[in-house]
Amino acid sequence: MMNGRVVLESFPAGGPRGSWPAEEFARDRRSEGQRAEVVMDLSTDAFLVIVRGKADLADS
Repeated sequence: MMNGRVVLESFPAGGPRGSWPAEEFARDRRSEGQRAEVVMDLSTDAFLVIVRGKADLADS
């Protein structure tokens, strides 16, 4: 956990589909009850799927 966030998955920003894989992954996690969101990590040039804080994790 970093800054109250848990990174669930990372997707390279330079991929041919851009942020779509990250958005799809986040959508699937939201359908499972997690409050997943996609953010851009400029330092690693990647889209991260995160949840904020431990309370947002649903039985992980």
